Amino acid sequence: MIRYPVQSIESAPENSKLPLKQLEQAFGFVPNLVGAIANSPVLTNSLVGLFGNVHGSRFTEAEIQVLLLTDAVANSCSWAVAFYTALALKEGLDPADVQAIRERRLPANKRYAALSKLASTLIEQRGHLSNEDLTAFIEVGFEQELALEVVAVVAASTITNYAGNITKPPLEEAFQRHAWRG
Repeated sequence: MIRYPVQSIESAPENSKLPLKQLEQAFGFVPNLVGAIANSPVLTNSLVGLFGNVHGSRFTEAEIQVLLLTDAVANSCSWAVAFYTALALKEGLDPADVQAIRERRLPANKRYAALSKLASTLIEQRGHLSNEDLTAFIEVGFEQELALEVVAVVAASTITNYAGNITKPPLEEAFQRHAWRG
């Protein structure tokens, strides 16, 4: 079986060190998936730039976590589902809404449901949204321009989801209680 080492800041390729330091500042540690991604400086730098923009969007941090968790489930990335479950709960999402997303159902919270539905539809339909998809998103109070920011979040999470599915990093002990199998 092909294995990808989980890099630390010290062991990472030179061009991955700065982005790893930036992610360490954001999370307080270097997540194993990020350490695996660090084997590719191109992917590491792309990830940091895109996530920086995503977390500077007009969505709340809780809404971003809804999108990231939905995307991880849609892409069946076990590591990312566990990680984003922990972050979603930390952001104060109702555990029942988090569980619904993990079970590929819509959360009870209408805004979160609209975000989750739009994100999963984007992934499942490969970017092809109907007028009804966009209308449902707008009807809960989102501006139509925010659908384009959902695209940015989906792009960022696709990097982590696909890289996680390829590299299969070990799940940190802190996230074990949120382990998930698609």
